[in-house]
Amino acid sequence: MKRRKFLHKISGLLAVLGITEAEWLTLSDRYYQALAQPNPRKLALLIGINQYPHSPALGGCVTDVELQTELLINRCGFAASDILTLTEEQASKDFIKAAFLDHLGKQVKFGDVVIFHFSGYGTRVNLGTEKLQNAIIPVDEGTKSGNYVLEEILRLLLRSLPTNQVTAILDTSYYYPSELKPSGLRIRTRPELAPTTLATEELELIQQLKNQILPINSTTVFNATSEANQQAGELLFSNWSAGLFTYALTQYLWATTPAKKVQVLFSAMGSSMYNMGGKQQPSLFSEQKNPQNALIVDYFPIDKFGGVGIVKTTEEDSKTVKLWLGGLPPQVIANYSANSLFTLNTGEELIVKSHSGLIAKAQFTNKELIKLPQVGEIVQEAIRVLPRNIHLNIFLDQGLERIERVDATSAFSGISRIANIVTPEETADYVFGKVTQTPSRYGIFSLGGELIINTLGEVGEAVKVAVQRLTPKFSTLLAAKLWQLTANEGTSRLPVRATLEVINQILPRVVMVRETVGIASTAYSDQTPSYQGIIAIPKIPVGSRLQYKIENFSDRPMYLILLGLNNNQSPLAFYPWEVFPETDIPPTKPQLREILIPPGKTIKIPDNQLLSGWLVPTRSTFCEHQLILSTASFKETLTALAIAKYPTTDQQAISPLVNPLEVSQALLQDLHNASKVKTDINGIATDTYILDVKNWASLNFSFQVV
Repeated sequence: MKRRKFLHKISGLLAVLGITEAEWLTLSDRYYQALAQPNPRKLALLIGINQYPHSPALGGCVTDVELQTELLINRCGFAASDILTLTEEQASKDFIKAAFLDHLGKQVKFGDVVIFHFSGYGTRVNLGTEKLQNAIIPVDEGTKSGNYVLEEILRLLLRSLPTNQVTAILDTSYYYPSELKPSGLRIRTRPELAPTTLATEELELIQQLKNQILPINSTTVFNATSEANQQAGELLFSNWSAGLFTYALTQYLWATTPAKKVQVLFSAMGSSMYNMGGKQQPSLFSEQKNPQNALIVDYFPIDKFGGVGIVKTTEEDSKTVKLWLGGLPPQVIANYSANSLFTLNTGEELIVKSHSGLIAKAQFTNKELIKLPQVGEIVQEAIRVLPRNIHLNIFLDQGLERIERVDATSAFSGISRIANIVTPEETADYVFGKVTQTPSRYGIFSLGGELIINTLGEVGEAVKVAVQRLTPKFSTLLAAKLWQLTANEGTSRLPVRATLEVINQILPRVVMVRETVGIASTAYSDQTPSYQGIIAIPKIPVGSRLQYKIENFSDRPMYLILLGLNNNQSPLAFYPWEVFPETDIPPTKPQLREILIPPGKTIKIPDNQLLSGWLVPTRSTFCEHQLILSTASFKETLTALAIAKYPTTDQQAISPLVNPLEVSQALLQDLHNASKVKTDINGIATDTYILDVKNWASLNFSFQVV
């Protein structure tokens, strides 16, 4: 809570809100006085509720507050004393209201930066009007009638603050489905509240806020969902949890630069959320014109030096350091192994000995170190160590009957090298469950509850038969998990940029841009695609032709490979082969050709002379591509790719993969070989892949075909 224990518990709740809304809302004189006040401040009010007395417990809301607190202090320059947090029983309706009035309403001056965050349950309220009203639920839910905070009132309160930079993050949702789908996420939504009417004081407050003649700020609200019927989910890990939206937001902000546009932020968040949980996508509410073209720093005052976390504590005697690693992708940190390496800005190296959740214990590789680092000092990823025995983690849908769960457990034991069953408290990748319309049909679902295309079986199929039938799909999804674990846009030290373009008759249209932190440029001002509104996952029309442009800004040649899943979740890869003159006798199999980008050069793939680009699939759904670059040849990967000869006349085609798992394992081996890390630092090299951020870059492109 801080701020002198919230002014000694708000001095009797401000004499039961005795300051009165009317007093607080008389802002005119103070507003114009504030115009002349020097030294702008950064103020934040962060709210997270896991334990509700009358609703199922959530698990990641307090973690969300921690994620935001660490980001604001260590990346955005907030003073700890200017961040007020209300968690669990502190977050009652009256305390939320009092905290807003006192911490923000009485302190904010023109030019100040304000961040408001809420993680917890949301719902819809029937107020007797044609449209249901969205509301957030405080911890004292149901203790009295009207114990909720309307989203409308919250936005009006934020707009009334006398400053020009107010950002709200709402990691909640409001629509509660009548029928729950198989899911591996906790959902932050409660059923619609019974019909009610607003109390007189609430109506008066709304009217007062609407009638203000003061200049209204352009409050921007980052929402966890983009559609009315979406639910905000929580990621579940072995011993911790976090909001899917909050983690994607804060993790990207840790590594990015201030000059990037908001649309780039949303594109990266959208890809991350889709890869982790399904179709939940973020959205933005703003009265500004073209808010997607604003810079990230306009909403979050991040500085220019990013990282993946901070030094949390130090121990003088053993020189052991605790690291907080909230800037790493969640799927990566869930699979992080001991002996991974981090560096400080001073160049000192820290080797991880163990980690639990977001906290890692590390020791200095320099035994002669004299000065310990400061708490809060930012750390960078240097070497990523991943285990070789990674499996696909499957969660059994709670809707399965006991005998179905017993049969599923037995069946999965036979494919344990590919897929394992995990408990509700462990990290899952997918859900094995059944569709509710015909309960005897089994399939694979995303954590968000979307059925994976082409995985649904026949009516009456036995559970063991379903698992056997789905084993090839589990193998494909495991392969995709492996190449996703290479993602390092925010930590790679290879300066590269990749642009996805739609080819047309005039000029290529830029769809997405990804670049590593190794690039010291702000070229997004020219390359960011222009949209009428915020779109997280770009939409590409069926029948379009796509092309990638890859720029190598380094002084070293780079090798490139593309892997992915097409719109029916089938694996694919791009691997051109040599074209032989008609007079020559070609070999029995195509000779796969390396894609090499010389230093300082740009290439396009495909680069056919007659017809540019790849034709987008006709089915309307999501696609994912992973562009991976390395300073060394993909020798093992090409060998795995060469197993099959595919019937095609196109020498630069995206072709299906018949052995995706072998190709992904070969890819990791190639990146391991390229890193050439000394085994005396990482003594368990035979059990792990050891990847040096100076030697590879892996960029994700997720898009929707419509």
